[in-house]
Amino acid sequence: MLNDEELLRYSRQILLNHVDVAGQLRLKNSKVLIVGLGGLGSPVALYLAAAGVGELYLADFDTLDVSNLQRQIVHDTAALGVLKVESAQTRLQGLNPHIAVQAISDKLTAENLPNLLQSIDVVVDCTDNFTIRSQLNAACFAAQKVLVSGAAIRADGQVSVYDPNNAQSPCYHCVFGDGEEEGLTCSEAGVLGPLVGLIGSLQALEVLKIIAGFGEPLIGRLLLVDALSSRFRELKVRRDPQCKVCGVRHG
Repeated sequence: MLNDEELLRYSRQILLNHVDVAGQLRLKNSKVLIVGLGGLGSPVALYLAAAGVGELYLADFDTLDVSNLQRQIVHDTAALGVLKVESAQTRLQGLNPHIAVQAISDKLTAENLPNLLQSIDVVVDCTDNFTIRSQLNAACFAAQKVLVSGAAIRADGQVSVYDPNNAQSPCYHCVFGDGEEEGLTCSEAGVLGPLVGLIGSLQALEVLKIIAGFGEPLIGRLLLVDALSSRFRELKVRRDPQCKVCGVRHG
């Protein structure tokens, strides 16, 4: 149930017919894993905490550097040198004392991900490393957990949702294949702060839609954002029957 303070806190959200009290309760009873508390993970964590997602699991093994503060808005200058998950945990618990926030500072691996994902409802990929993205994708498919993926570099961003429970949904590997072991990162190529804010906000929106059960999530669609021209483009993406990660599920 929602107490009086929660009903007031989330009132503007509950007023929406497609959320209502039932949707808010689903948010309260959900568990979301956010992997990466940087430029993307910051707005994701802030908006999910503010929206009343009951349990947030924050995974990041990095400490805060001054160069992060241009875009990683969940942190502040006083947290320089502190683990990002600890800085974010403090901020989120101050923002919303009605939720639980768990900090995970260990590296996520193919060995420890399966156990962690058992109790998670949705995973949000806010990393900038292709290898980790691939590991997350494989683990989410194996555990049948929805993966909300976002990426941004320079002035370009993208968002999509991969749902192993939807027969029409591709997985991350279907769309991007083996990719490259080490691609460019923001530290090498640069990135606009408001762009990661936009992509992270879109990721948070997708999580709310999936959990509360409203709208049309970005399943089978890749949303591309060009920040320089302020243009959005959508690509249809399909499951690859030969995909080495998910191709066997219907084969």
